[in-house]
Amino acid sequence: MVDTVTKPKTRVKTKVERPRLHKVILVNDDYTPREFVVAVLKAEFRMTEDQAHKVMITAHRRGVCVVAVFAKDIAETKATRATDAGRAKGYPLLFTTEPEE
Repeated sequence: MVDTVTKPKTRVKTKVERPRLHKVILVNDDYTPREFVVAVLKAEFRMTEDQAHKVMITAHRRGVCVVAVFAKDIAETKATRATDAGRAKGYPLLFTTEPEE
């Protein structure tokens, strides 16, 4: 009789890491009109009037406010488009991004 050794087949599952999320941050300045900031937040981040007003006021009082959290490329695109909207009107409106912890 022949002794046969069978090895169990092992399957390797590759774990895919979720992409790191990035925060879009509104930086307060003393020159951009509040109404314009609210309009940009509504247009670029699809906020309601009330949500946009709350974000704008928070940035005004604290200096900065997290607007939203997205994947890196989306966050950078939205921040750039919102900042460019302010630049087009001659305002120093600034949105930045940073990785979320």
